Amino acid sequence: MSVVHRLTAGWLVDHLSFINQCGYEISDSFAHPGGVTYSTSVTSTEDCHSVSTFAATPSSSDGSPYGPGDAIETEGKRARMRYVFREEFFDVSKPHIPAAPEEQLCQGCPEVSIFFSFCCCFLLILQKRKRKCVFNQGELDALEYHSKVRKLIWEGTLHLVQEGLKSGFLHHSTAKLSCRKNNVPQHIVCGLAELCEMAKQFPSVNESDHQAVYVLEEETSSAEQDLLSCVTENSSNCAKIIVLMGQKYLVPPKSSFLLSDISCLQPLLNYKKKYDVIVIDPPWENKSVKRSNRYSHLSSWQIKQIPVPALAAPNCLVVTWVTNRQKHLRFVKDELYPHWSVKTLAEWHWVKITTAGEFVLPLDSLHKKPYEVLVLGRVQGDVKEALRKSEGVLPIPEHQLIVSIPCNLHSHKPPLAAVLAEFIKPDVECLELFARNLQPGWTSWGNEVLKFQHIDYFTLVQNE
Repeated sequence: MSVVHRLTAGWLVDHLSFINQCGYEISDSFAHPGGVTYSTSVTSTEDCHSVSTFAATPSSSDGSPYGPGDAIETEGKRARMRYVFREEFFDVSKPHIPAAPEEQLCQGCPEVSIFFSFCCCFLLILQKRKRKCVFNQGELDALEYHSKVRKLIWEGTLHLVQEGLKSGFLHHSTAKLSCRKNNVPQHIVCGLAELCEMAKQFPSVNESDHQAVYVLEEETSSAEQDLLSCVTENSSNCAKIIVLMGQKYLVPPKSSFLLSDISCLQPLLNYKKKYDVIVIDPPWENKSVKRSNRYSHLSSWQIKQIPVPALAAPNCLVVTWVTNRQKHLRFVKDELYPHWSVKTLAEWHWVKITTAGEFVLPLDSLHKKPYEVLVLGRVQGDVKEALRKSEGVLPIPEHQLIVSIPCNLHSHKPPLAAVLAEFIKPDVECLELFARNLQPGWTSWGNEVLKFQHIDYFTLVQNE
């Protein structure tokens, strides 16, 4: 299970274990006589776009005995191959910015620390700006919000960290940790967003003649347009490998996805599923995103156009990731959720810690905080249906913490499936919007929906 400890305050979550329990195994059916492994793939050339069967020889280009997607033959038997996510992406042994001794989680007193920190904030900003108006309105709003949630975050995280240290999941000593670089391999090029833009130039599809679902098989032949114009399913019990623009991606079992941008959401509506859980991680507009040009962002007006009411089942649980800008938080609660007929129920926080249980950033940091906000709500509708769906599940608590060691890859959010399980019925339909990775049992949508499924983020190991 990805949940290491469950306390009243929330959960201590092992994100890495969750990924590795998703079932990234290549089935025996992928292995064909002669030591050649096949997997569904999409190839793209200058002259044509087509789906083909990708053949991998027993030896990889670097001379190793096998490469991604290959099967190994040992003593006349084919060994099933398993992929695991690379541990170095979760090797966060030290804070990004160390906290002062009196601010450290296991030493400082919350009340004393917050007074100390706020005084420091005031002096630093006064010295830096040298102006009469020390705080602008946005900063005042942020400080007010932080003062309300700080004690809950401090005390809840402390209790969960203590449990993690007792069980050995977290550890003070870094002697066990290898000196690995946390760099993303430079050769990983995610051109998925560009591919979605290219797809807009493809000939239009006659929906009456077009399939609503594209099912991944061991061997298949179809137009590349199929993968971009309908929901793709891996309904089998094993992982599949697809190749897009020369890059390999792992698709976990029992998962489905739509690779498109916000202008091409119709295939998701054509999928004709109603979802009991919808998780949304919008690309919020802010100054740092504009400066870095890391990814495209959406305005508040564009986010409101997402057809959540058309996708949501009665009493659907809607969970939205929000940055620490109070402008965005107010927008979700006061405009977005009412627009979708969603009633706000709770605000939870994802708290990021190191392997030693320290905040990755000082809790009272001036700019970035070691936590992010989740706003939970339910779609309002038929009262009888809502009561029926809520039978046997716990009500949503007003505040909970999800404490985890974050992934070093930008915007790789922790899994919510396990922490939401006690508040929803089993085997419900779940959807993630603006996803960058897949998970079993979920439908995922986004223009980079396969980004963290890139095979180079994984290591191939042999099952015994």
